[in-house]
Amino acid sequence: MNDVLTPALLQPLVPPPLPATVASRMEFANARPQYRRLVMRGALLELITVGFYRFWLATDMRRHLWSHTSVEGDAPEYTGTGKELLIGFLFALAIIVPLNVGYFLLGLEAARLKAFASVPLVVLYYLFWQFATYRARRYRLTRTVWRGVRFSMGGSGLNYCWRAALWSLFSVVTLGLALPWRQAALERFKMRYTAYGNLAGQFEATGGQLFRRGWGLWLISWLMVAGLAAIVTWTVFVMMEVQAAGRVPPQNLAIKGITAMVITTIASTAVQVAAPFILAMYRSIEWRWWISGIRFGEVGFESDMSRGRLIGLYWKVIGWSLLMWVLFSAWTVAVVFIARSQIGDVPEVQKMMLATQHPVFYAGIGVAYVIGILAFWTVTRIYMIHDVWNRVASSVTVYNLASAVDVVEQGQLASALGEGLADSLDVAGF
Repeated sequence: MNDVLTPALLQPLVPPPLPATVASRMEFANARPQYRRLVMRGALLELITVGFYRFWLATDMRRHLWSHTSVEGDAPEYTGTGKELLIGFLFALAIIVPLNVGYFLLGLEAARLKAFASVPLVVLYYLFWQFATYRARRYRLTRTVWRGVRFSMGGSGLNYCWRAALWSLFSVVTLGLALPWRQAALERFKMRYTAYGNLAGQFEATGGQLFRRGWGLWLISWLMVAGLAAIVTWTVFVMMEVQAAGRVPPQNLAIKGITAMVITTIASTAVQVAAPFILAMYRSIEWRWWISGIRFGEVGFESDMSRGRLIGLYWKVIGWSLLMWVLFSAWTVAVVFIARSQIGDVPEVQKMMLATQHPVFYAGIGVAYVIGILAFWTVTRIYMIHDVWNRVASSVTVYNLASAVDVVEQGQLASALGEGLADSLDVAGF
């Protein structure tokens, strides 16, 4: 009888199984044609307004992406405005312009002083960049509302920028080996001051985890750089040897020089072809690592994005860029001949030279350059923002979302100064 009662008596001592963690899949309603029309119209308005429409275009792009991304049927709302971004940009110019003017006047004073001042100027710009990146993120978060509750972010941009500077210096000294730990440390700092309502944010991923996932790419990258450097160095010595042999070098030496040039061309081409693969794979790894480390209270995130998920997007941008370069080159040739036809009866050699100095040539190249830049921005906004967002958002699973039901809003709205600084330094990101 004891054998029968013992299991029953012991049963209450065994902890009951934990309830299954509730998972919610993030969804993205892919309205790519609508987004494409938005950015194409925005590029045209940027051309008409000499670039000032970009503040309203950035706002429209964010509203589109935010509103088409949902969890359990609820999409976040972006409440920022183009006017806020414009005002932030103007305030940022009040900081950046005096700095540039001072550096220019210093250059007029003495070339030697200008060269000496270039190093601290670069350091200062880098610190501004980090400060702007932090404050721009703070602005975007405080303009993001989900289920009626706003995200918030505090902390000091100055504290962030000196941490970023020291970690960047350490990464350079270690040839990029410390980069994963830099990323983890900076993300922990940012998430420490980030919250959704009264749910405090935290970042639990580690630099070691990112290193284990991406060390192979780091090794391959440096092997390629070292190999290409060795080949180029060898080629330089070979060409010096060929040049020292005189105008007619021996046949074996001439063949050696041609072989060196061919090998260098093949090696450099191989590196250029491999670079987009490596960068796209690293970005996929980094996205997955970053998403999986985010926490808001009990709410956690995971991503199942594969390493090759972004490779096609990078190559599409490269393909469009090459096509635009071919069109620009063809247009340049056409403009030269148009300008040439406007020149009177002069020798042919002089006519071609004068054509490149004709107002028609400058006007044609200027218009093509502006249109080319806007076209490139349009392509990158479609592939590198919308399509990357689509792939990243569609890979995310959210856990324990029910713990965010009774969230209470807190925190203050941030100014758009940081976003303006980022825009004035051309590092606004998205």
